[in-house]
Amino acid sequence: MIPKVDYHMHTPLCGHAIGEPDEYVAQARRVGLDEIGFSDHAPLVAYEDPRYTMSYDQLPLYHRMIEAVQKKHSNIRIRIGLEADYIPGREAQTRKITEGYPYDFVIGSIHFINDWAFDDPDQKIRWKDKDIDTVYKDYYKLLRQSAGSRLFDVMGHVDLVKKFGHRATQDLSGEVRETARVFKNAGVVVEVNTSGLRKPVKEIYPSLDLLKIYQNAGVPITFSSDSHDPADVGRDYDKAASLAKEAGYKEYVTFSKRKIEKALPL
Repeated sequence: MIPKVDYHMHTPLCGHAIGEPDEYVAQARRVGLDEIGFSDHAPLVAYEDPRYTMSYDQLPLYHRMIEAVQKKHSNIRIRIGLEADYIPGREAQTRKITEGYPYDFVIGSIHFINDWAFDDPDQKIRWKDKDIDTVYKDYYKLLRQSAGSRLFDVMGHVDLVKKFGHRATQDLSGEVRETARVFKNAGVVVEVNTSGLRKPVKEIYPSLDLLKIYQNAGVPITFSSDSHDPADVGRDYDKAASLAKEAGYKEYVTFSKRKIEKALPL
């Protein structure tokens, strides 16, 4: 059975997405989804950068945009969320954003290691000066810190560090098992995110081996396309469902008002 939810889609407010919310909704209906959630990039709490996220001043506009499509399209459930970067030491500022509106869910993501946007094509050159194993360890440490902060409901693309095809040379399964333990204790959900298939790595986030570890730890999943283009809504969901089933999952969850609402069968 193909998943019927897509909880990760953007708007032009983030500076690197195209298409209006109405177009995302239309594509969701076209591919047979029952429920979607907009989760555009929350303002960066360390500094502003219109290439990555909306600004603080644009947050009310974002809310109005999604509220408008919610009222317009009563035949599909439309949730409103955020994708917020975890920045150590800035938890209070992040909480002020995530608790400043009645969101249905908040995705926590790691895009930065210190000041390095490691998944940004414009900063890809910096990988050549890095020890890849150290980058992976730093990334998983930040994932654990982000879940432990209790700021987020869903953990986004939890092996994004592989985006450009860099692979750890060590066996880091212990890092992932510890991350899964922290996720379980924090009560967060992992998204099965198909956008990796559209990136250089050509692989869903997370990979099968990692997803098995999360499944063994009892961490729930949901599904997302991470679409920055309406054409990508619900894309490759057949592959995502197959991956989740192979990892041992039999269900996925939906959200409402920052809580898991229900579990649906795969």
